[in-house]
Amino acid sequence: MILFIMAGLLLTSCTTNSGTQAPAVDTDAIRTQAVATYASSQTEAVDSTPVNSPTPIVEIPTTTPLVTVTLEPSPTSNPCYNLMYLKDVTIPDGTPLKPGEVFTKTWQVQNIGGCAWRSGFTFQNVGGDAMRGSPVVLTEAIQTGAKREISVELVVPSGINGVIESAWRMADDTGNFFGDTLTVQIIVGDITTPAVTSTP
Repeated sequence: MILFIMAGLLLTSCTTNSGTQAPAVDTDAIRTQAVATYASSQTEAVDSTPVNSPTPIVEIPTTTPLVTVTLEPSPTSNPCYNLMYLKDVTIPDGTPLKPGEVFTKTWQVQNIGGCAWRSGFTFQNVGGDAMRGSPVVLTEAIQTGAKREISVELVVPSGINGVIESAWRMADDTGNFFGDTLTVQIIVGDITTPAVTSTP
């Protein structure tokens, strides 16, 4: 556009070498035409500019994966079996006995589980001093809700003075323990209790 205007100005100021003067050029007309051409080009530029349409927002639904946790049953117990301690039938806790003495400890228990204890279940030592006791094997089934007495033959250890304890539990035919732990606690030898003196 600037070149176009300058060309128009040059035409008005130049004369030919032949001595004949060129007809006068209307500079106002040239300027008007140049401005009109510029305005027209601007209008075309504006019209040709693409109109920006708003970009559609697409919402992608998010889904939370469903995680399922499988709880495995405890390998040491079967919820079908349960044993509840009721009482000591013989040798209450704290019974004094002599070293080497043979005695029979009997507990009363109840089957409070949902299944019968089958023949072949065992009652065995699980802690403390076994006192030479052997596992007791059930020879008959004990139904749900039934009460029974369980006895084990024990021998008082020699060479030990004080409180001796032995712990026993029932196990199913696969060796898994269940129910309450039953204990026997005896006293061997003299246990001197320190005298309690009151301070005035």
